Parts: sequence; structure tokens; C-alpha cells
Amino acid sequence: MDQLALLFALLLGAVLTVPVADRIGVPAPVLMTLLGGVLALLPFVPDVEVPPEFILPLVLPPLLYAAVQRTSWRQFAANRRPIFLLAVALVFVTTAAVAAVANALVPGLGLAGAVALGALVAPPDPVAATSVAGRLGLPRRLVSILEGEGLFNDVTAITLYHVAVAAAVTGTFSVSGAIGELVLSAVVAVAVGLALGWAANKLAGFLGDATLQTGLTLLVPFASYVLAEELKGSGVLAVLMTALYLSSGRAVDADDVQGRLVGQSFWSIVDTLVTGVAFGLIGLELAAVVGPVRGRWDELLPAALAVIAVVVVLRLVWLLPAAWLAKRLHRRKDLDEDIPLTWRETTVVWWAGMRGVASVALALAVPLTVDGGGSFPARDAILFIAFAVVLATLLLQGLTLPWLVQRLHVKSDSAAERELERQLAMRCAKAARRRVRQVEEDEDLPEEVSEALLRRAHDVGARISPDIVEHERREAHAMRTARMKKMHRLNAELLSAARHEVLAARSEPGVDPEVCDRVLHQLDLRSFRF
Repeated sequence: MDQLALLFALLLGAVLTVPVADRIGVPAPVLMTLLGGVLALLPFVPDVEVPPEFILPLVLPPLLYAAVQRTSWRQFAANRRPIFLLAVALVFVTTAAVAAVANALVPGLGLAGAVALGALVAPPDPVAATSVAGRLGLPRRLVSILEGEGLFNDVTAITLYHVAVAAAVTGTFSVSGAIGELVLSAVVAVAVGLALGWAANKLAGFLGDATLQTGLTLLVPFASYVLAEELKGSGVLAVLMTALYLSSGRAVDADDVQGRLVGQSFWSIVDTLVTGVAFGLIGLELAAVVGPVRGRWDELLPAALAVIAVVVVLRLVWLLPAAWLAKRLHRRKDLDEDIPLTWRETTVVWWAGMRGVASVALALAVPLTVDGGGSFPARDAILFIAFAVVLATLLLQGLTLPWLVQRLHVKSDSAAERELERQLAMRCAKAARRRVRQVEEDEDLPEEVSEALLRRAHDVGARISPDIVEHERREAHAMRTARMKKMHRLNAELLSAARHEVLAARSEPGVDPEVCDRVLHQLDLRSFRF
């Protein structure tokens, strides 16, 4: 098996593990990690050869861009306090604590190498946390906290990581220089991200076609990351800014139905495949990481266990007072932010702090040498401890999180979600009726047409939430819905017969397949609109 065949095996595994994970109740990232570990044990599977400098630019941009599609500016603005406490303050504290422990326990690591290790294991993985939490029916506010933390903690951790690695490579470090680098990195990233978001939005309007627009969105996160890194900015923060701009109301065309559906489907596929490959690589790289330190178990295993304990316990120690403080501020100032409301929810947020793709990518990206030609200090130990933290948190917490959520009875607030859905349905119906009145003022509509349009305007909201309709009108709406469903079914059968005929004609001699494809595309669009 060569490298290309191995990549295809991981892509196939990424697809297959999703339904398997749903059936057995195990998170898909955990299954892919186990699959990668199994593949690494097979003698015919080659070692993975990915240059360290390519790992971050290839893996993080699409994963971050896909994750941002599920959130908004408002959520980040409303949750700035929890995000700061978890994604900035906790990352700094975890980095410092891990660095102190590792520097004391790992010979030859050095302070700069210890800080690099602390920075790369500090951030919980946004992909692992949201992919696991999103399938457990957790309250939306908890998922929002995990998403916000996961996205912004990478910015903090990667910036700290680069500062520490640069200090280890060059042998020099300046506090004022590091602070200046942090500030410059953030400013450049925000400027690049927003500028590219604006330019991509304008270019998408010029392209027009939904397929081309979706292809553009695939290129944008990579361009944003690489350009920001070239200008000494944070590539991760630049991708976040670009994605947030493109998902904001200013950059979204409400009537671009086809573009939105194509883009959502495309990015769902990309997210599944890239996530699967990334977690599969975690398992595949395990053998390469363990091999060089095989004779140092008595030295590195206690250090790895100590770092794991620091990472897991410190998160709980930090979350308990942070959640208590957030609740007090929430009650006193009536803040509009998502916070854990009970100790059960706080426990779930704690246990969902799994490490994953970002930590592995940063560990593998540690340079092989330093200035002067020497080896990077204790690089093998850094990789071993980083992989130990990732595997321990991902497998232990990932496998037990569903059980913990079930035992603590932490569930989504379905009543609040239904109420919000009902309110949105009423707003949709009112907006449609207002538009009907405007059309009546501008055009001379027959009375029966106006009545039919008003019924359809009401049906817009009733289809979303039938609860907004009174009992008598609900029965009439149900009858109309039944008739429409029957018409849709019959129309689908008619269009299906037409498509079968076109496909049969496509295989006949003398028939141009391109003309058949154009006709088939028109029939597909009619089915889609129905």
C-alpha cells in the first residue's frame, strides 16, 4: 500500500464511520482514531510522510471554516466573557502549568520547549468537542460555549506556540517582543481576514453560479490562512474573521437558495472527510511517535501522566469558580450570554474538553532542527506527551461523554426551541402578508388571487409551526396540506417518468448526451423547486 492508497482508505473510513458511530453510540472522531491505530499496526501500511510545515495550513483552515458556519457574530459578541475565560485565560494558565510540570520532569526539554508543549496541549479541539456534543442533544448554550472556546482557543494557543518555538529555535526570548508579536499577529489577522472576506463576497457576486461560488469558498480559508501567516499574523484568527464576515447578514443573499443549499451540502462533505482524515492520522502517527522513545518509558510515561492530570484537573478547577462568577454576573446584570446554569452542565463542559487535531498538528509541526544545525530539544518527548494527552482525553472522555450526559440528565431545552420556532414562524407569516398587501397596492389583483395569496402567506408560517394556527383554521390548513402533498407526490411521479425517458434516450444511438443532461438538469430543478 502506498501513500495515495492510504489516503483513500482514510477517506473511505471517514465516510463509513459516521453511520457506524451513530448506531453504536461512539463519536465518529474516536472511531477514526481507533481505525488509524489499527491501520498503523498492519505491516503493509506505510509510514505517513507529511512535511511538518504543511500540516497546519492543510488541516486547520477547512475545519475552522466549516465550524464557523454554525455560529454568528452575535453569539461571539454575547459570549465574549465565557470565551475570554476559557479560550484566552484558561489557555494561558494551562500552558504555564503544563510548562512548569514538563520542565521539571523531562530532561533536556528546556523552558521554551516546555512552553511549546504546554501551548499545543492547552486548547480543547473544536472539531472533537462540537462533533461529539452536537450529537448528544445538549442545550444550545453549552454547544455555543464549546464552539466559541474551541475556535478562539486555537488562536491563543497557536500564537503562544509560535513564540515558544521561535525562542527554542533561535535561543533568544524577549517579553516585550513576545507581547508585541501577539498584538501584531492579532491586528494583521483581523485586517487580512476581513479584507479577504469582503473581497470574496464581491467576487462571489461576480461569479454568480452556485457551483463556482462554492468552489471559491473552498479556496478562501486557505488563502486567508497563508496570507496572514506570510504577513506575520495569526492564520487561524484570519480564517475565523473571513468565515464570520461571509456568514454575516451583510454578505448573505436571502434569495440565493441554490447557492446556500449547495454550499451547505459541500461544506458538510468537506467537514466529514477532512475531520475523518485528521483523526485517522492521529492513530496512524502513533507508531512513529512511540518508536523513538521505546527505551525511555520509565522517564516519559510518568511525565505524560502528570501532564494529562494537569490538563484535565486544571480545567475543572478553573471552570467551577468561572461558572459561579458567570452566573452571579448573569443574574445581577441580566447579561445575554450562554453559560452553564447547573453543576451538571458545568461537569459536561469540563468533560467535553478533549484534545485533538490542533494539538497533533502543532506537535507534528515542531521543527526538526534549531539554528546552528542542532536537533530541537526533546522533540521526541514533546510528540510522545502530546499524543498521550490527545489519546487519553479523546478516547477516555470521548467514549464516556455520552454516558455522562445521560447520567446527569443534561438535555436541550426543547420547549424554548419550539417557542423560538413558533415566534419565527409568526414573523415569517407576517412578513409574507405584508408583502401581499404591498403587491395589492402596486398591482390590480383579482379578489380571488388576493385571497389565495393571503392563504399561502399564512401557510408559510403554518408549515414551520402548526401551533400558530387556531383549531378551526388548523383543520383547514391540514386539508390543504394533504391536498398539496398529494399534488407533490403526483408531480414527483410525472417528473420521474420524464427523467426515466430522458435517461433512456441518452443511451440511444445518435442522441447528444449533453443535450440530454441539460434537459435532465431542468427536470431536476423543477423537482427541487416543488
